[in-house]
Amino acid sequence: MTIDMLIVMAVIVLAVILFASEKLPVDLTAILVMTVLLLTGIVTPSEGLSGFSNTATITVGAMFILSSALQKTGAVVFLGTLSSKIFKFNFWVGLVGTMILVGTASAFVNNTPVVAVFIPILLGLAHTNKISPSRLLMPISFASMFGGVCTLIGTSTNILVSSIAVQHGLPALGMFEFTRMGLVFFGVGILYMTLFGVRLIPFRAPEENLTEKYLMHDYLTDIILLDDAKSVGMRVADSPLVKDLEIDILEVIRNGQRLLVPVSDVVLKENDLLRVRCDIAQLQELKDRMGIQMKSDCEISDGDFQCDALTLTEVVVAPNSRLVGKTIKSSYFRNVFRATALALRHRGQLYNTGFADTPLRAGDAILVETRKENYETLRENKSFVIVSDIEAPQYRKDKIISAVMIIAGVIVTAATGILPIMVGAIIGSVLLVVAGCITLEEAYDAIDWKVIFLLGGIISLGVALEKTGAAMYLSDNLIRFLGGWGPVAIVAVLYLMTSLLTETMSNNATAVLLAPIAISAAGTMGVSPTPFLMAIAFAASASFMTPVGYQTNAMIYGVGRYKFSDFIKVGSPLNLIFWILATLLIPYFFPF
Repeated sequence: MTIDMLIVMAVIVLAVILFASEKLPVDLTAILVMTVLLLTGIVTPSEGLSGFSNTATITVGAMFILSSALQKTGAVVFLGTLSSKIFKFNFWVGLVGTMILVGTASAFVNNTPVVAVFIPILLGLAHTNKISPSRLLMPISFASMFGGVCTLIGTSTNILVSSIAVQHGLPALGMFEFTRMGLVFFGVGILYMTLFGVRLIPFRAPEENLTEKYLMHDYLTDIILLDDAKSVGMRVADSPLVKDLEIDILEVIRNGQRLLVPVSDVVLKENDLLRVRCDIAQLQELKDRMGIQMKSDCEISDGDFQCDALTLTEVVVAPNSRLVGKTIKSSYFRNVFRATALALRHRGQLYNTGFADTPLRAGDAILVETRKENYETLRENKSFVIVSDIEAPQYRKDKIISAVMIIAGVIVTAATGILPIMVGAIIGSVLLVVAGCITLEEAYDAIDWKVIFLLGGIISLGVALEKTGAAMYLSDNLIRFLGGWGPVAIVAVLYLMTSLLTETMSNNATAVLLAPIAISAAGTMGVSPTPFLMAIAFAASASFMTPVGYQTNAMIYGVGRYKFSDFIKVGSPLNLIFWILATLLIPYFFPF
């Protein structure tokens, strides 16, 4: 093993640790990998930056625009509305119908916005029909993955694997080359969730309102400021209530009217009514010392926040949000988003107080209070997914047909070989802007730049694996141990390795790491590399065992009140079933 190969191996170990531990954002980890490879001379500057001009990176960027156009025109919401009508027949009919709708949409559209649209709709259905939200959200997250593996554009990983194949002189994977195997996964997945999966999800009763859902009754109350209180005459920010007790004053109500100026700047007066968040039991013990009176008849509910000026809503930290890794305090949450965080559901735990310094993760659900004039800004911010929308967004419904026809054109031209998928996706994006389906500013905002930088940076690792001979070295060792069992055993091991790695790190990074090894192994064995690449592509997009392995799982984690063990319980048998199916059927659909 050469020095260069040792360096590449060390970089791989470092990357896997950083991706799995989330010590750094995934895009920063990818750029760090690229930087190390450049500094050590393993790759040239042009090779290191080749990931940003790679067809996969450009295509994925264009696909974000195509997906956003369907969302802006209301085409995706139409499916959600259709889903709510299906549930009127029967729970199981509604669940199966919704999974089919979500899966079908995810075969052609980025699954993150699809699931984002369905979350508030299904939460509303759960509330109305007294259904546990946990039994609705996990099935649609899984269904988005079932559908995503059915086409080339269903997931960025498929596009990436096809691009890696082309880089190694192999034919590009076709638009519907994944479909036969994907439909097997789709059908078996829905059957498993219907017969077994949903029944394995613990029933958690739906709550009447958000204050009940976040158990705020012991942490929200109204207090009256007495004339002898030290806080009288002081700004809220300087008040002993805030400085000494760390009470969060949400509103100041004076003479029956809410003061609309920033709360921290209000100068407190005698008899002001303060709506506060704190440990009520502790406050009762200190009320005489602080010169306050508790409102004994006060029981705070959602209605206390829903007024002409204020609203209470629930948001989820979006995958690849700029908030990931930051805290409520370090992100200056109240100033930046013009909203107050009242409670946090983080990694299965509910925090009502003391969470300002808790590092946020994708999928964390936050209960926030905001003024209605700031609500639209909160909803349009890509850092969040609003899951309790108080008003329907405005869609360009007159542009639905145009958007659907343009995207259908992209699919048809790619499937028939008239245009490469990258060219078709770029042309489609331009036409959507010209047709008014999406504005140019919205197109820029639609691109998830963290994914772009992740792909741009991590693709250099695949180049280094191939260039240094590390891919060949690893594939030779793989064949040495398993070659005697034949290529089917290699398919099984590659699928299993990819599946396990994807549960803890980026699926795109996993594909970049293993695809060159798979191609080298196929060359050594003298067989077609397509079955090996398909094993990696399917496994990388079928992550069911953890809430952090796939972005849609992260989105539903907090809002569905799931525990980590719920995903292990439901997802492990499904991963096992898909592994067996892949081992048996990939060689059949994609002969060696």
